[in-house]
Amino acid sequence: MIKAILIFNNHGKPRLIRFYQYFAEDMQQQIIRETFHLVSKRDDNVCNFLEGGSLIGGSDYKLIYRHYATLYFVFCVDSSESELGILDLIQVFVETLDKCFENVCELDLIFHMDKVHYILQEVVMGGMVLETNMNEIVAQVEVQNRMENRFIFLSSV
Repeated sequence: MIKAILIFNNHGKPRLIRFYQYFAEDMQQQIIRETFHLVSKRDDNVCNFLEGGSLIGGSDYKLIYRHYATLYFVFCVDSSESELGILDLIQVFVETLDKCFENVCELDLIFHMDKVHYILQEVVMGGMVLETNMNEIVAQVEVQNRMENRFIFLSSV
């Protein structure tokens, strides 16, 4: 099961945080800091899997991450998840963001947070993977966009 999804930039500034297991807010902040320190000090040519830090549950949890340009995409999962499956899920999520935002960047995550959360909810809900087909995810996002545009049009009339 996925316990948390964290996206932060090269400086450790969180851009998206989603915990699927309850942690107090101060514990969440410590987990974010520890996770950033664990993944940011690793070279780009080493394995993208590592054991979870001491705060998140130790050896029963794994951190699976990818570093794209200025962003780290980190999934914290328990030992029942496949490392390669989660790595592929990160790739699907990033490619979906790229399709929806046309060459996604850090600013898209900042200024379109609601859309990013909606895309994430199409992929993962409650710590369980819902959809991995990028075309299905993009189709649902387009339906949502049409509904939003229709609502804006109707409220302006």
